[in-house]
Amino acid sequence: MRITIFAVAVTMAFTSCIAARAAQPDDADVIKVVNEYLADMNQGAADTFVRLCSPQTIIIDDFPPHTWQGPTACMDWLTAFAAYDAKAGITPRAVTIGKPWRVSVNGENAYVVVPATYTYTKGKKKVTEANSVWTLALRKGPDGWRIAGWAWGQR
Repeated sequence: MRITIFAVAVTMAFTSCIAARAAQPDDADVIKVVNEYLADMNQGAADTFVRLCSPQTIIIDDFPPHTWQGPTACMDWLTAFAAYDAKAGITPRAVTIGKPWRVSVNGENAYVVVPATYTYTKGKKKVTEANSVWTLALRKGPDGWRIAGWAWGQR
């Protein structure tokens, strides 16, 4: 009898969790913003890239000065990224991402972890930096999902 009651309770709890998850905002909306942000970044489309950033974005990346934050963080990072690559003789460049390892949407907050690859040409040599990880946090406001912060991790 106790086992039956326990089994019913577990089943009800599991069903409640599934129903609650189904009521969450669609993960696809979050991934759409991440993909749009990435496409704008790869194209150097500053106006649309910056539009997808929250007013207090925080960025952590593997080149100096390593952190950017505040209302101009996205533009400051994009400018520093272009300058760093130009100084290093890197052109053209592109970041690609794989299937997300994790997408967690909780109300107005989202967390995304994706495998990433950075490809570029340095001089005449093609370079592929695989096995990186891009982790993003997003917040939903009146204008939809915006990038609140991200960090790049490379082996």
